[in-house]
Amino acid sequence: MNTRVSILHCSDYSDVKNAIKEALDLIGGLENLIFPGSRVLLKPNVLAIRPPEDAVTTHPAVVSAMCELVSEAGGIPLIGDGAGVTRPDSTTTAEAFRVSGIEAAASSFGAELINFETLGFVEVDVPGARQFSRLYISKAVLEADVIISLPKLKTHELTLYTGAVKNFFGTVPRRIRKQAHFLEDRELFGEAVVDIYSIIKPHLAVMDGVVGMEGDGPAGGTPAYVGVVMASYDCAALDMVASELIGFDPMQVPTNKAALERGFGARHPELLGTPLEEVKVSFKKPTGGITTLIPPFLRKTLRRYFTVKPFINTSKCTLCKACILNCSANAIEEVRDALRINDEKCIQCYCCRELCPNDAVEIKKSLLVKIVNRG
Repeated sequence: MNTRVSILHCSDYSDVKNAIKEALDLIGGLENLIFPGSRVLLKPNVLAIRPPEDAVTTHPAVVSAMCELVSEAGGIPLIGDGAGVTRPDSTTTAEAFRVSGIEAAASSFGAELINFETLGFVEVDVPGARQFSRLYISKAVLEADVIISLPKLKTHELTLYTGAVKNFFGTVPRRIRKQAHFLEDRELFGEAVVDIYSIIKPHLAVMDGVVGMEGDGPAGGTPAYVGVVMASYDCAALDMVASELIGFDPMQVPTNKAALERGFGARHPELLGTPLEEVKVSFKKPTGGITTLIPPFLRKTLRRYFTVKPFINTSKCTLCKACILNCSANAIEEVRDALRINDEKCIQCYCCRELCPNDAVEIKKSLLVKIVNRG
């Protein structure tokens, strides 16, 4: 694997296409990745319903630039993600695409915009898994010819830094994300993220580091100007460099450590372009999220009480069975002329809620979730 990492100055988003192209040319370009007609999935970070200036999501100018570069190389750009758990339905992702400016970027290039939650998931085995021996992965990811990570340079309350590898956390349904977040420590969480990454095996990463986020990222921090873009064929190698660029010890980042242990990336990748010392900054570290304040033994206990589950309101259900036909996990069963969701099988992707023509799929929140939301 080519683990070279390029760094280029980029003073603002108006010149981001030229900077990205130069960064790509330094490592070998797109020519060996993209062939005429290739379906190229661009995976930005669309964590939440936030505008570009908040630096929570990948900037739409970066997405636009990559759509253009992919098209010029003969590929067909697709843009996909599944937003974080803000609301228990797939409208979160659609709204996040719109507010972030990525929907407009897709429209301007005629690129297909894919909501991972609505399209559905496929269950796969994870060879050499550390935490998840089986996973549900977005259909769009598994069907793409080329996969490109477009992360935002940010801190993270749990993993210290989040970048090209953790960007693929958005490719799994919410139940798996929740299970990963409730693991007992950061190292185990890092292993879970790399389990996901090991299945996807992306072909390229292009980092939006023009304006990043410091402090209590990935959503509650402060925008911080850095003025760079980065590129690498190896996401884990890029993350090693990017975490060092913002002043962190790369080996203190659990996803970096887990990736290296599994044979991804390189401890000291070859650097090209702008010297690292010329662009290094010192980001404020996160103070730590709520999960880091809860003792491990208590997290195990609380996990079972922290639930947001779909259920079928039988008074509205007409037994059209659209939910059964579109359930990736085959979790919806017909019992005595009524439909019910098997909680043990449900992966909480909420496709059933999105696709029900009668709005018969509703949300049941545990008392603990209601108390947290009220706060």
